[in-house]
Amino acid sequence: MAVSARDLRRAVDRLRAGQLVAFPTETVYGLGADASNPAAVRRIYALKGRPSSHPLIVHLASADQLKDWVASVPAAARRLAVAFWPGPLTLVLRKGARVPAAVAGGGGSIAVRVPAHPVAQALLKAFGGGIAAPSANRYGRVSPTTAAHVREEFGARTPLLLDGGPCRVGVESTIVALTGRTPLLLRPGGITQRELESVVGAVRVARAGEGPRAPGRMRSHYAPGTPLLLRAASGVAHAGQQPGTAVLARRRAPAGYSGPLWITAPRDPARYARALYANLRALDHSGATRIVVESVPKTEAWTAVADRLARAAAGEARQEGS
Repeated sequence: MAVSARDLRRAVDRLRAGQLVAFPTETVYGLGADASNPAAVRRIYALKGRPSSHPLIVHLASADQLKDWVASVPAAARRLAVAFWPGPLTLVLRKGARVPAAVAGGGGSIAVRVPAHPVAQALLKAFGGGIAAPSANRYGRVSPTTAAHVREEFGARTPLLLDGGPCRVGVESTIVALTGRTPLLLRPGGITQRELESVVGAVRVARAGEGPRAPGRMRSHYAPGTPLLLRAASGVAHAGQQPGTAVLARRRAPAGYSGPLWITAPRDPARYARALYANLRALDHSGATRIVVESVPKTEAWTAVADRLARAAAGEARQEGS
């Protein structure tokens, strides 16, 4: 979906004036501000209700802008940028001396990426600088993958919103830290560990709390307002019979299901991921008293989806194996 030149100019003017702009990326919609303007960045935290210690991702038009934001660009970062940018990969590097502390959550590193969405690219090129942008939703809630989701989140407080249609990837970017000797995978996303290793060699999955601070690593995150439970495939049908239960499963509803909503999800991991947040929102709005989600396969292709579901379910109930 194309954005008019007029809307693009308005968005750039808002950013330069220190205001917020919501825009699409290939992963999710972002809530953007001029990354070099600390007051503007603080507006992101205030609107989302996000703790100021949680760093943001700075979006750039190209890897050529890295020098303006990081202290140095390791060889591994250059190789990953060539292989995956523009695309759903965020690199965590040591921040440059002039980077506002607010962007980095007060830490010594900065998260950067070059998005692939044509609207995001047009906005970044027209703006000419870095745009700090977490997902355009209230902190800890389900990320938005359409413009309608952003309006649903913020209502009358919705900033200028560029509508680029549904997001192609549907879950947040892969995050890799390159601040130590070995690349650390901090958050799985649209680019797998195996794909990363094909470019830079060994990449280690970070343990809980290990590595520099980065977005999306809280135990409870990406959660609908309705309690969400994960269930093994064998237990989904039984769980769905409980009154008020809405279900997301990779199988059709059994005969006799009378709950508020049963969504049959795609069996392909990429298509499942693309629809995940829209499906969770639909289930959340179904009037259910609880949501049951069928656990996904324990294979690399499903890692990002499994991560988001586990965080969405955290604090509500124990996860059952599949």
